[in-house]
Amino acid sequence: MLTEYIEAAMRKATYEKLEDGTYCGKIPECPGTIAFSETLYECQIELRSVLEGWLLVKIRHGDHLPVIDGLDLNKGIPALEGTVAHG
Repeated sequence: MLTEYIEAAMRKATYEKLEDGTYCGKIPECPGTIAFSETLYECQIELRSVLEGWLLVKIRHGDHLPVIDGLDLNKGIPALEGTVAHG
């Protein structure tokens, strides 16, 4: 299910070619996920890595994850004892 979630989130990604010819990628449904790179392909790879790290931090802290294309990772993810959920 995690792989499906990542794939669904990546389909929501938006990319922009910047004035200097580099690329910027974001996933609006996942606030804070942003990547920059020299090529669109490299930007896509970097954004996937950023998304994976973002998910790990959110899950570790017991934060609510956005439901993407009906995929809800919040079900069955127990918050670790002593962690504080972030908004």
